[in-house]
This record gives sequence, structure tokens and C-alpha cells, in this order.
Amino acid sequence: QVRLVESGGGLVQAGGSLSLSCTASGRTFRNSFMGWFRQAPGKEREFVAAISQNTPATYYRDSVRGRFTISRDNAKNAMYLRMDSLKPEDTAVYYCAGHRRDNSPYTSNYLYWGQGTQVTVSS
Repeated sequence: QVRLVESGGGLVQAGGSLSLSCTASGRTFRNSFMGWFRQAPGKEREFVAAISQNTPATYYRDSVRGRFTISRDNAKNAMYLRMDSLKPEDTAVYYCAGHRRDNSPYTSNYLYWGQGTQVTVSS
């Protein structure tokens, strides 16, 4: 059974930092494009960041570029999201996703999803 498990969420004050982890099991994701998404209450799920298999190339939504950093460790079958200078509008449930099914870096068309981890930023 393939599983993606997020961890590292929590409550932080505006301007603070959090680091999220996504650990995969059941298959290797070293050859898979992976991404982070988030969903705030009453809003649609939205793309946050993505990372390619090699090099690797990284992609961000405009509102987090320069504040968030996506990375991966293929040896650990894991992906990370470092979030700095957090804002109240970053409050959401954050999801990791693996094995992209189309060619857009910003797609939400992934085969595997984690259960999410809550990030709350207080003002």
C-alpha cells in the first residue's frame, strides 16, 4: 500500500517558520515529480510548490516564492517544505502529493496524496 504522510504542521505567529515533511512508503518516488498543496477553510485546494525528479527543478506559486523552499531526499523517499516569514493567509491544511500524471509543473493531477497537516499562522 502506497502512503504519503505529512508532519511538522502546527501553530506559529506571523513572521515565524515551520518545516513540513512528507514521508513516502510502499513505493519509491525518486523518479516522480512531487508537490505541496494547501486548502484553507471554504476555499479550493491550491498549488503551493513542486519539485522535479532530477536536478531538481522547483516551482512555486507567486505568493510563497522567496518565503517557502521545497526540497527532497530521494534516499529517504521524502520531500520537505521550509516555510519562512509566515503570514496569516498561509493558514491551511497542507498536503503532499506524488506521481504527477500530466506535464504541467502546477498541476494537481497526482496519483497519490497524503492526509494533510494543519498549519495555523496567528496575527
